Amino acid sequence: MSADWFDSLVNELARLPGIGRRTAARLAFALVDDRELARSLSEVLRQTFERIHECPECRNLTDAERCSICTDLSRNASVCVVENVADLRSIDDAGLFRGRFFVLHGLLSPLDGIGPSQLGIDRLSALVRSLSAPEVILALDATADGEATCSWLGRSLESSGARVTRLARGLPAGASVEMIDAGTLTQAFEGRQKV
Repeated sequence: MSADWFDSLVNELARLPGIGRRTAARLAFALVDDRELARSLSEVLRQTFERIHECPECRNLTDAERCSICTDLSRNASVCVVENVADLRSIDDAGLFRGRFFVLHGLLSPLDGIGPSQLGIDRLSALVRSLSAPEVILALDATADGEATCSWLGRSLESSGARVTRLARGLPAGASVEMIDAGTLTQAFEGRQKV
């Protein structure tokens, strides 16, 4: 089968994380075979992108004025800094942390043109100060960019009065936080160290 429209659909689906060309082709066939599913999925995607935006406090994604984490009064004032919303969900779903979060939506990467302003570091500093956060936990990937971001944040937040820690080295080098099992994530949280 060599239809341009089908190849285009497969190519777009294959851009999703974890979806290879073979799986993308299966998904494309499923959508072509079930037009009601395709219409429903298209409508859900359209509605989602019309409604969601960044929480003005923590940069989590929400369809409300502020996200459910920022409006939860039972949470403590510590702040956990994560690279993306998937990492936030992994940590929050594991129940290891009952404080607030801040989503960077990336890591420092000068070669890719990603600096402190793209990561919202000023907003992070403002959040830490407004909460009088006793601790800022850097839950970032154990990669070169993750390490560089942790070092930079550690220096940037020194004057905030918060204790700045990072997850323990229990995370394998090159690992992504969202892919870590709950047991390993628990050990990493319990063994976190001052930056």
